[in-house]
Amino acid sequence: MPELPQLNLPDEPRLAQNITHFARALRKAGLPIGPGRVIDAVQAVAATGFTSRHDFYWALHACFVTKPEHREVFGQVFRLYWRDPRFLEHMMAMLLPAVRGTQEEKPAKPGEKRAAEALLDGTQPDPENIANEEGTEVEFDATLTMSAEERLRTLDFEQMSTDEVARAKRILSQLRLPVQPIQSRRLMAAPRGPKPDWRRTLREVARHGGEIQTMARAKRRVRWPNLVVICDISGSMSQYSRIVLHFLHAVSNAKGAGWARVHGFTFGTRLTNITRHLAQRDVDAALAAAGAEAQDWEGGTRIGECLHEFNRDWSRRVMGQGAVVLLITDGLDRDDPDALADEMQRLQLSARRLIWLNPLLRWEGFAPKAQGIRAMLPYVDSFRAGHSIASLEDLAKVISDPGDKGEKARLMSLL
Repeated sequence: MPELPQLNLPDEPRLAQNITHFARALRKAGLPIGPGRVIDAVQAVAATGFTSRHDFYWALHACFVTKPEHREVFGQVFRLYWRDPRFLEHMMAMLLPAVRGTQEEKPAKPGEKRAAEALLDGTQPDPENIANEEGTEVEFDATLTMSAEERLRTLDFEQMSTDEVARAKRILSQLRLPVQPIQSRRLMAAPRGPKPDWRRTLREVARHGGEIQTMARAKRRVRWPNLVVICDISGSMSQYSRIVLHFLHAVSNAKGAGWARVHGFTFGTRLTNITRHLAQRDVDAALAAAGAEAQDWEGGTRIGECLHEFNRDWSRRVMGQGAVVLLITDGLDRDDPDALADEMQRLQLSARRLIWLNPLLRWEGFAPKAQGIRAMLPYVDSFRAGHSIASLEDLAKVISDPGDKGEKARLMSLL
């Protein structure tokens, strides 16, 4: 191995120590980093030098990031640790209770709270010792603030810390999505049924020589619908889709919820059927197997082509029995909007109800400006937000109410 060049810094042990502390923060934020990668990082920085911030960033990125989902957390930890001169005060502010003030005006970016927790390493901020920029003390009145659980239920999945994500997954694992049975046109025998069963009555008459002894009664059969979930796992949806798939696993394995079968599909640049993986009882094993089969995690988005593949190859197999379809995507698609509209129309005609969950709806000023959203919106039965535990809890009410349109009517008026 050729001899590595000397670091172009006056204090090389200090830099190695800082890289080690940086690696520890990444590990606490959820990245699988061991001593070997720390040594590789020190050697990589020695090879590239420390004169360029861009080279320094990507040298550490190459050593510490192995999965697409780690990029966001790495970027936030790097920014807070190496670049922001006031990162400690900023992180303290992010870990304070979310009351009116700075948190409302500037919410944490994706992965930022996990980065803050990792760098603070359990340090608890003291609100009484934190002053604002004018030097006045910040006072907190928690009388009217929400409890921790209430806040967690309304918190955006993308703004959750590592601990909050774990707590959210535990809550979602206990949720159920009950559904009402569908009344069939077929009849079944029932001694006190509301309808006369003429066929069975005539058969009994024939057995008794034409004498009517009893009038057979019948009632309508009931059948349970299928639930079909089509979840976007592209880069803009990765944090939401991972938590939603935990919820889908809980629904798939819930007994007595009423669904005939639960089918799961993921899509980014291609469609993947993960139904058989969701049947595993262990949620970690189920999602690991689903992630291994879906090779387009955090990639691009081709909604139209993926829906075309679903309509062509899977619609007749899984859409029987009056299936309810949950489409979970932000609708940001750059393909032909006319082709996307055709596939959405076909999907709606095949389903009993088509419910679209879009995390972008969490913004108060949301408007259907993207061409993908404008093409999809007319062909859904209900348009709802899907960014928090509370929004997923509301699904039970949405499914039970056939007249629920969500935000569709309001947004259609803006088209």
